[in-house]
Amino acid sequence: MVKIGKIEFNSFPLLLAPMEDVSDPPFRALCKENGADIVYTEFISSEGLIRDAIKSVQKLDIYEKERPVGIQIFGSNLDSMLKSVDIVEASNPDIIDINFGCPVKKVVCKGAGAGILKDIPLMVKLTKEMVKRTNLPITVKTRLGWDENSIKIVEVAEKLQDVGISAISIHGRTRAQMYKGEADWTKIAEVKNNPRMKIPVFGNGDVNSPEKAKLMRDYYGLDGAMIGRACIGNPWFFDQVKYFLKENSYLEPPSIFERVRAVKKHLKMSIAWKGEVLGVLETRRHYSNYFRGIPNFKPIRTKLVTSNSSIELFDILEEILEKYSNYKFIA
Repeated sequence: MVKIGKIEFNSFPLLLAPMEDVSDPPFRALCKENGADIVYTEFISSEGLIRDAIKSVQKLDIYEKERPVGIQIFGSNLDSMLKSVDIVEASNPDIIDINFGCPVKKVVCKGAGAGILKDIPLMVKLTKEMVKRTNLPITVKTRLGWDENSIKIVEVAEKLQDVGISAISIHGRTRAQMYKGEADWTKIAEVKNNPRMKIPVFGNGDVNSPEKAKLMRDYYGLDGAMIGRACIGNPWFFDQVKYFLKENSYLEPPSIFERVRAVKKHLKMSIAWKGEVLGVLETRRHYSNYFRGIPNFKPIRTKLVTSNSSIELFDILEEILEKYSNYKFIA
């Protein structure tokens, strides 16, 4: 059994990673419907929250159907992070997650995200005070280290556990690697195999097939997998992984009808949440994956990602349904 605070899972849980401009309420809802055990919000700036910045505050929106849901925040200033905990707590999430792993320059240059990997004492201090601030379980998402010469993830994870976090998710790359090369899961396994570690250790990075998730569970012995890019435009990935873990065979891929129905639902929820302009715009990044593998699809995909009208998009989706009604997707 895997446990985060009072939240319990009977088997290897699958977590939707927090992804900027991806892990919004509409997409989280779709992932939850299709097998995600925990979903995380896009990462939210603590400075933005305490300034009441519209974009940051809007990211606090969560819905009952998403639970259990974690709200992820980032920052490097203790006072701001503590105030943001109070603000986040009022939104009543199930988990508060701290982002110590984002490699993006605009975050890192302020000493936040993966930038804090250069100052482990500050990382531990911030975490300790945030744990003391709330009764909600605090979890951490981080990377192996700043670069290959400064990897101390076993020691860091143990220190974070000792100040009270309830789980840790580790991306198997350093900040210097960004998203290049292969994720090194052996270092994450070293954290899990540390006899002093009692909290769940989740693996992240390159979980892009059911086989990879099985490897993470059976060979590396991790407690669960945090999934990011593999589920963009593919919310069924969670159910596909779960089926493979249980049956050691592949779940039948969704039909064109199921895909179009999901895109329509995604688009409708996005428009309801952010309005016509942003709802249409922020759904675009998913279309290529929703319809990946369909032959001669480029002209239609171009129309999908250039249209600014939801009415036009729904017409295009009907065109896809009619044109490819007999297309068989391969598992």
